Amino acid sequence: MKTFLTSLVKNPLAVLLLALPLALAAELANLPPIWVFIFSAVGVIPMAGYIGEATEVLATIAGPRVGGLLNATLGNAAELIITLVAIRAGLLDLVKASITGSIIGNLLLVMGFSMVVGGLKHGLQTFDRRHVGNNTTLLAISALALAIPSIFSQSDTGEINPTVEALSLGVALVMIVLYATGMYYSLRIARSPITYSPVPNNQVKPAWSLKTTVIVLAIATAAVVWLSELLVGAIEPVVADLGVSEFFLGIILVPIVGNAAEHLVAVQVAYRNHMELSVEIAISSSLQIALFVAPVLVFVSLGLGHPLTLVFNVFELIALGAAVLIAALVSADGESNWLEGAALLAVYLILGLAFYLMRT
Repeated sequence: MKTFLTSLVKNPLAVLLLALPLALAAELANLPPIWVFIFSAVGVIPMAGYIGEATEVLATIAGPRVGGLLNATLGNAAELIITLVAIRAGLLDLVKASITGSIIGNLLLVMGFSMVVGGLKHGLQTFDRRHVGNNTTLLAISALALAIPSIFSQSDTGEINPTVEALSLGVALVMIVLYATGMYYSLRIARSPITYSPVPNNQVKPAWSLKTTVIVLAIATAAVVWLSELLVGAIEPVVADLGVSEFFLGIILVPIVGNAAEHLVAVQVAYRNHMELSVEIAISSSLQIALFVAPVLVFVSLGLGHPLTLVFNVFELIALGAAVLIAALVSADGESNWLEGAALLAVYLILGLAFYLMRT
């Protein structure tokens, strides 16, 4: 526990823990929903970071094979919790927007910002283009799979019906099988399209004890669940007060809040000239969302009484396809510089403006 307290003091996100008591106070004092929304959203960020750190420690203790499985499965735990709470509240548009928003944000915002920071510090940076090529190929397949139910719904009746729901379940099942196949590959081969650790686990000493790690993981997960309840509960009043759409909050805000800690790590390692790891974080996180989080949400939604279909609006699909294509083109040569990063950020800002102006 002493080592955890030491890391707590050194963690730059630790100051955001102040948002937890502020969120509680705002809720108890019946302050305007916007304050509850802001404090709960900010509070999720450090908690997501501690879930990630605890997962890394467990992965180190468990060894490279099982560790890779843990990293891949729990990599987007915070966002998964938020979306599950949103499904229970019936906010399906928010959930679907967060799926595409996470993929787009990782490929354009995170990768772009990492390339800008790393490029300004080190100039031209390199990474394994063959490995990244495998990842982007899987990502393109995942994006196509996510688009199939939407295309089918338009060619069928243009409305959601049991056939579209059945197709969404079938696509989700296939994607989970593909994810499981990737997990099997990762357990047999050190570097895989799903997860990759740049340092062998047997060369890393765990930062915390197993007992401390389990306690931190349990507390952080419980905190994210509680904050997610507050966050989701404040969404509808915030949408009404600010005039923004639920769609915009889902596609921009939820992915940033749920993955802020992981995004910070990607930028930090790029600044330290480990661009291969930075690109890996961005693309692998997108793969986890597409192949694991989205299909799991489809199946879990049935039990929550709000069936989720993989039907997205046309602009979402265009933005998703463009993000995957641009990320593949930028990474195809195995090199990056700050100009390429700036271009990715520019595309994200343009899409963000369009998402903001949408009133769906």
